[in-house]
Order: sequence, then structure tokens, then C-alpha cells
Amino acid sequence: MISYDSFILDNGLKVFVHQDFSTPTAAVNIVYNVGSRDEEEHKTGFAHLFEHLMFGGSKNIPSYDTPLQKVGGENNAFTSPDITNFYISLPAVNLETAFWLESDRMMALSFDQKVLDVQQKVVIEEFKQRYLNQPYGDVWLKLRPLAYQVHPYRWATIGKEISHIENAVMDDVRNFFYKHYLPNNAILVVAGPVQVEEVKQLAKKWFEPIPAGKLTPRNLPKEPIQTSARFLEVEAKVPSDALYKVYHTKGRHEGDFNAIDLASDILGRSKSSRLYNQLVKENHIFNSVNAYVTASLDPGLLIIQGNLNKGVSIEEGDAAVQAVLDEFLKNPVSEEELQKVKNQAESTLVFSEVELLNRAMNLAFAANAGNVEYVNQESGKIQAVTVDDISTQSQLILKKENCSTMYYRAG
Repeated sequence: MISYDSFILDNGLKVFVHQDFSTPTAAVNIVYNVGSRDEEEHKTGFAHLFEHLMFGGSKNIPSYDTPLQKVGGENNAFTSPDITNFYISLPAVNLETAFWLESDRMMALSFDQKVLDVQQKVVIEEFKQRYLNQPYGDVWLKLRPLAYQVHPYRWATIGKEISHIENAVMDDVRNFFYKHYLPNNAILVVAGPVQVEEVKQLAKKWFEPIPAGKLTPRNLPKEPIQTSARFLEVEAKVPSDALYKVYHTKGRHEGDFNAIDLASDILGRSKSSRLYNQLVKENHIFNSVNAYVTASLDPGLLIIQGNLNKGVSIEEGDAAVQAVLDEFLKNPVSEEELQKVKNQAESTLVFSEVELLNRAMNLAFAANAGNVEYVNQESGKIQAVTVDDISTQSQLILKKENCSTMYYRAG
């Protein structure tokens, strides 16, 4: 259980405080309720670009990292389709430095053209290195638009194409900032050896003067139910052939999500999973194979992916995966098998809460999803999953007509 206190500032900023006096370090996490799903189809990659721009100087602070490093702090950030997250770890005695830095860039970026120019080049280079010039790097640039037809999950967080970042102008940047980077569109979590009243006074001092903005209601298109199998074949200079199969499934906090998550664990989480046992260990068809879910806020995907051994065709690999799935759907999962993946999931959950920063993040993500108590309900949801739940959800999800398959051939 992660304990917390909370309050809301007059400008709508929600603040959560998690006390832990066993460490001298404090963690400060701000999640903005904006990700790549909030972008326009012809202006993608902006949420990720903004993650970079937020370190390029704000209204009163030309260099974000310098003052933080002087007080022994470190920071980072990441963007997903659903959120943009910024976090700081620093000695608790210097907590106010984090409030000063984060509030200044929430209030206003510097909107310096030189900063935009530099960060555009950085993101473009990242696009090339990680997605275009790396083996299998473009997989999700191809798989997302195959699986999603209308929902903005159909483009990657980095963007749909480089030109969208290249063509970004300062007006685009300003509009995106003042639309999404608002106190009433953010969650602030402070964790560590702190007093609630101390955090409240700091929050009022540094964040409450920032005016609330007008929030635009999120009205994303709902992905229609997939009614027929989809297929894509590509070829590139990669070490070996690879197979990708994705199935539409539920959002992170929808009912039965945990049953789907555990089903993916049974299929391909570890070296004792069904796919690995049968296709890597026993039959030597794949040299690696796994299964997992995206756990996105809107309906996501269950993914099966594997790299084929030399001399084995993708068609053979696909048929072998389907045989494992057919067996999985035909024969009920045993209580022992289910308990094993429950134990694995519980272990992951427990270890995720060892680090103070992870606890702060988990609180922020749950609060952003609409109910901070999600953070303390996960264990109960995992244990509540039954064999029948696994069977029911697998029958619904792992249908051939709900599958998008990509053959990635080594050229």
C-alpha cells in the first residue's frame, strides 16, 4: 500500500504527498495529461518535442540543469501516447529548488527560436538513430497504423514522420504549450521525508500564482472493432526474420484488463512460458519470443513477437505460434499455472514500490488516470483473476479476425 495525503490548489493543480522518513532524498514528479494521442494527425511528435523543449530554459531560468545539479539533484522525463512525465530526485533539504524550477517552466517557456532549432535537430536525430537506422527500429512505425485505423495510437510517440518535426514553427509550440501545459491539466506528487504542511506552503508559493487555463475536452475517435485479419509484409537489412502479431484489447483500467495481462504472461512473459517452452526450447523455431500488453489508457494491444532461427520460414513460425494459441484456447489454464504468473505479477508490483521515485510515479499515473486509489487496488485485482476469466477473455481477444500480423523479412 502506498499512503498519501492530497489537496488541490485554487488553480486546479492536484497535489499528492507520500511521506517516507527512511531516506534523506525527496522525489518530485509532475505528470501532464498530454501525450501523442492528443496531437493532430498532420502535426505529430509534438508531445515528445515538448519534453525536450521543457529543458531548454523557461521564463526566468535560462538553464534548467545547472541549479539542480548545484543542490545535488538529478532529473529526467519521458513521453508516452497518454502522458508526459517529468521527475526530480534531490536531497529533501533542497526541496524548494525543485518547486522553483518546475513552477517556472509550467508558467512559461522561454520560447527561444534557438532552443527550438536545437531541439528539433535533437529529436530528428533521435528519430533517425532509434527508428530508421536501427534493426527493427521502424516496427512500430509500421505496426501501429496496421492495427489502428482511426485512433491516434496509430502513430508512434516520436511522430508519424520526420517532416512534422522539421516543419514545426514557434506558433505551433506556443499553441501546444498553452493548450496542455496548465496547472489544471497536471498532477504533482512529492515523496520523501517531507511534511504535508510544508509541501502545501511550497505549492501555494510557487504554483498557485500560475493561472488555470481553459481545458479542451478530449474527444478522440473510438477505434472500431476489428472484424477481419490484417497483414503486412516488409523487408529490411536485419539479422533475422521476425514475426509480429497484435490483438486489440482493453484499456489499462477497464474491467478484465488484469485477466488479459495475466493471459499474456502465461503465453510469453518468461522462459517458462508456453511460447518460449514450445517454440524456443523444444522445437527450436524461434531464438526469442514473448508476449505482453501495452497497458495504455485507451484500448490497447496484446503483442506476440519473435525472431526466427535460421532456416525456419516466417510462415512456419506463424503456424507454430497459432498452434500454441489454439491449444491455449482449447484447454483451460491450470490453477498452478495461473498462480505462477500471479506470483510473478505480484513480485513485479512489490519491486516497483521499493524505490521512492517509483512510488511517486505510480501515484501520479493513477491520479492522472482518474482514481489515485488504482495504485493500491492492483494487487487485489491480480489475485481476483480466475481460470474462467483467463479463458473468457482469451476467447474474446485471441480471435484471428482481431489480429494484425506483420512479417519482417531479413533482406
